Amino acid sequence: MPRTAIIGGSGFYCVPGCNLKEKKVVRTKYGDATLFFYENEKGAEFVFLPRHGEGHTCAPHRINYRANVIALKEAGIERIIGISSVGSLREAIRPGDFVLLDQFLDFTKARPITFFDEDGCVVHTDMTEPYCHDLRQCILSAPRGDIRLHDKGTYVCTEGPRFETAAEIRMYATLGGDVVGMTGVPEVVLARELGMCYAGISVATNYAAGISKVVTHEEVLEAMKKIETVLASYVVGCITTVPEVRKCTCKDAPGKMN
Repeated sequence: MPRTAIIGGSGFYCVPGCNLKEKKVVRTKYGDATLFFYENEKGAEFVFLPRHGEGHTCAPHRINYRANVIALKEAGIERIIGISSVGSLREAIRPGDFVLLDQFLDFTKARPITFFDEDGCVVHTDMTEPYCHDLRQCILSAPRGDIRLHDKGTYVCTEGPRFETAAEIRMYATLGGDVVGMTGVPEVVLARELGMCYAGISVATNYAAGISKVVTHEEVLEAMKKIETVLASYVVGCITTVPEVRKCTCKDAPGKMN
């Protein structure tokens, strides 16, 4: 049974060198999530979950993050690699670059952000180091060819679906943000609440508002389409470096659900 999952966009539906073994709809108390079970040419198994739903039909602020994450937990997944397209806040992070996240800033406003929201359930989960150290090291050690990978970066998550203003981008950069997107939070938080390892790889598709003249949805989609095959091959390669046994502390996070 696979223990690692990839959450990302449509580019993972057809991964080079991988065979789709099963498509499964998991029904949870929060809603349904569709999982795709794959096996690569080396026999390594993994699960792909399309964050925006099949056909990319769900906007970032309407994604059922709780259903997605708990569906993976119920399927036996222990580790998640979350893929996201982002705008760059730094000249050094060029379009086409990959960023292995190590921190985030949360500017979302109206999303369900926790599994612990019932009356009488007061839980505070430690997020000092939000992305699993051990899983990050596995990704850093994986072969990446010509890919330009930044080994750390702070992800700014906004509510969406609109893009940010130039003033907001200047503020995010001043606060220490490196890239900006709309999907990374609360996904990473929910994984920690369930005691799952989570690593985030962001792909810069453009410079953010005020750095580039205009930001369009079509620009982001076009940039992702160009890099989808390289991205998918790289991330699947990262999975082969992940050991069977977890030695990190993610599974012992305060407030995790059993």
